[in-house]
Amino acid sequence: MIQNQNQPDLQEEIIEARTYPPLWRNRDYLLMWSGQVVSGVGTQVSQLAFPLLILALTRSPAQAGIAGALRVIPYLLLSLPAGALLDRWNRKLVMIICDLGRFLSMASIPLALFFGHLTIVQLYVVSLVEGVLFVFFDLAEVSSLPQVVSKEQLPAASAQNIATFNIAMLLGAPLGGLLFSVGRAFPFLADTVSYFCSVVSLFFIRTPFQQERSGDRGALLPEVKEGLKWLWEQRFVRSLVTILSGLNLVSGGIALLVIVLGQHVHASTIDLGVLFAVSGMAGVLGSLLAPILYRYVSFFTLTTVTFWAQVILTPLLIVAPNLFVIGAIVALLFFLTPIFDVLQRGRRMALIPDGLQGRINSVYRLIVIGVYPISLAMTGFMLQSYGTTPTILVMTGGLVLISLFATFNPYIRHADE
Repeated sequence: MIQNQNQPDLQEEIIEARTYPPLWRNRDYLLMWSGQVVSGVGTQVSQLAFPLLILALTRSPAQAGIAGALRVIPYLLLSLPAGALLDRWNRKLVMIICDLGRFLSMASIPLALFFGHLTIVQLYVVSLVEGVLFVFFDLAEVSSLPQVVSKEQLPAASAQNIATFNIAMLLGAPLGGLLFSVGRAFPFLADTVSYFCSVVSLFFIRTPFQQERSGDRGALLPEVKEGLKWLWEQRFVRSLVTILSGLNLVSGGIALLVIVLGQHVHASTIDLGVLFAVSGMAGVLGSLLAPILYRYVSFFTLTTVTFWAQVILTPLLIVAPNLFVIGAIVALLFFLTPIFDVLQRGRRMALIPDGLQGRINSVYRLIVIGVYPISLAMTGFMLQSYGTTPTILVMTGGLVLISLFATFNPYIRHADE
């Protein structure tokens, strides 16, 4: 087993000794989880409605793209300082303030629509505010989870959080389209209400979201460096981030690949929608089964088996004769992918000292999320320049390298010792 190089102090021992109820009888966890279920669906509803509203107002895809980028850019720019700040601040208070801010910003859209004064500048500002507040809320939430549940419960809690995100995506898109067809303001009203529900759920949580902090804090930059240093020295955690970022770099554009493959077999948009819905449900199933499988199978075995299974399945897309076969392969891939994500998230959060949770998770997520735009650009370039078969072969080659790295990595192999 890879030992944590930071020895726990007395406060950490007291926290570890706390008695936690079973996950589904853990009042505070259920409050946090249920609030994020509602908020997650609301976010997906408004994310679909945003480009629809901008296109209806301006008929400009470029302006819709700018609004979408304004939501993503803050994560790339603010993750590192936000992580360091969250290791100083009260995480629960930060989460409440962020959701109150998102509540007010989102409420401004239906209000402006009612008075007939909505402008593209306001939509840009709302999108930017959403992006900035999401950075702080997201990092505070993931850093708080190890305080709300026990270390043994982290894999199951992480699985449910990932499954919740996938369910929110499945429900949010069709609900957003339906609400927008009824009236342009309704999707944004729904998201406004969802943020209010999240604030209420957080308000009633009793468990502190962090251990006691020392009042003596240094400059921000050295604290960011401290987080980077810890991550670099923890070779098991460093191996996890290498594998996950490599996996996202290789397969982050698979949705675009599937759409192109679907067009080759003359699939309609409805057909593709059904395919992604089924694949999404497979992802939910994989997320929920991961902690159950981990009770009987080691971390190393689950990691390598799921990766090598993806290596076998991916090239089969080249010879898939119709949409049904494509859908079956993609559903299996979507089932396998979150298994490693659930396992590594639980192990990572259990190892990170509470005082470093914000900084380590900010670095971790910056690396992992930062490769998505690169993956999408690479996939699009490969598809346009060389076609589907070379793109699939390159994707398969990348998966082989990742699988080899995981198979022969001593820290992954001995993770459970």
